[in-house]
Amino acid sequence: MKVQLFVPPGGYFAERWSKGSSMPHLGLLYIAAVLENKGITVSIVPADMLKLSWGQIKREIQSFNPNLIGVTSTTENRFQSFKLIKLAKKVYPKALTILGGPHASMAAKDCLEHIPELDIVVRGEGEMTMLELCQMLEKENNPSSAASVSGITIRENGKIRTNPSRPSIHDLDTLPFPAFNLIPFEKYNFLFEVPGHGKLPAVNMMTSRGCPFNCNFCATPINWGRTVRMRSPQNIISEIEYLIQEYGVRLIFFFDDTFNANPKRVEQICDLIIERKLNIFWKCDVRIDLINKPLLTKMKEAGLFHLSFGLEAGSERIRNEIINKKLDIDDFHHLVRWCRELDIIPNAFFIFSHPTETWEEAQETIKIIEQYEDKIEGSIAILHIYPGTPLEETAKKLGVLPENFSWVKKYRSKIITLPTAQGDVPLFKDKLTWTQISELVFRWSLSGGKFSIFRKIPRIFTNIRSWGDFKRYFIMAYVYLKLKLKTILRKT
Repeated sequence: MKVQLFVPPGGYFAERWSKGSSMPHLGLLYIAAVLENKGITVSIVPADMLKLSWGQIKREIQSFNPNLIGVTSTTENRFQSFKLIKLAKKVYPKALTILGGPHASMAAKDCLEHIPELDIVVRGEGEMTMLELCQMLEKENNPSSAASVSGITIRENGKIRTNPSRPSIHDLDTLPFPAFNLIPFEKYNFLFEVPGHGKLPAVNMMTSRGCPFNCNFCATPINWGRTVRMRSPQNIISEIEYLIQEYGVRLIFFFDDTFNANPKRVEQICDLIIERKLNIFWKCDVRIDLINKPLLTKMKEAGLFHLSFGLEAGSERIRNEIINKKLDIDDFHHLVRWCRELDIIPNAFFIFSHPTETWEEAQETIKIIEQYEDKIEGSIAILHIYPGTPLEETAKKLGVLPENFSWVKKYRSKIITLPTAQGDVPLFKDKLTWTQISELVFRWSLSGGKFSIFRKIPRIFTNIRSWGDFKRYFIMAYVYLKLKLKTILRKT
């Protein structure tokens, strides 16, 4: 049994990965580690980091002759994932083609309905599902035997069938460490700048799965479930020590949705890092109402240097009634102050253009950003629509997306996207005008946000697909120049 797992050429789509640095895809590495442990031959092909052309991908498949070809997908890079599936089936028709990852998990039926070259979608956690698929096919040597595997959606006799979901892996400690040995680790050039220490070699690590919260735009509860499953502190420390010894890692990016979902566990992890004198730096994402200054102080002592947290909106109504975030603004101000007192870099997430958000409410968000100019890092986005989320339902009800919308088909002219800046994902636009949204984005960038419109201009022109696209980019350019001129005049 031979399995070939692909990251499409686009890899992660985000501004921070656009300058030659990226992080390994943990989902594929975990699947590969589980399969390898059972004696299955696995190849991981990170086409993004290897900078493979479609012709080179074709040759990779031909030389490996896999039984199963798996491709990961995010909503941002899904069109490249779809193209890879189609190429794989054309190059090696005997192989079973499988699509997994966040996007496929949330839009399984849509993918199978519109991609005839796709055989199976693996939903949610892929480790045990892929293992059972391999074992079933190896035993019976018949693709139809896969039809009984839980956790998949499959095309059977021309009809699409969604099998029951697979139970979540309760004890994450039972999983082997990700198979970093199967990728060209050095090519990822994964570095983070630590004040006073320069750029340090980093790696991402996931220590939990699931999120107990229910933000309207977020797909995590659908992908990983609402129950948070956590690796033990001892298991986490063992992996950190392994990564330090084998790969020279000096910095850990804890890639959990909510690293502090269990504050007591965070304290135990910190105690072990300090006790074993691991001398590492790390960063993570937290929820602001589950942290206090004593815990943050211990996190700093254990190597925390950068802390990310989502406020999303300055308006209490938008934040708590529309997004369902359920956060108090005072907790945000407290956390920013503690970070500054402890010399931790605070990075706050903000989103513009929520359902029913008015211009006055959006001003509350931008005022917070401007209040903390030069005091925090800010990450902003125009609200993205992802499949399977409550926001997708809202978008269809309001006509932002048509009722018969397919994530596989290229967009109609009325659907707003900014592929160059925000990924190839539909953007939600309700009460705010495009001029207002543009002003919010550029007021952020001119108050210290890391955004350069000029570096993006060549890519912007290649992504104009309609008259609507042209008008939106023209409005953005006009608003940017107007605000820039105001800034210059104010300073003089």
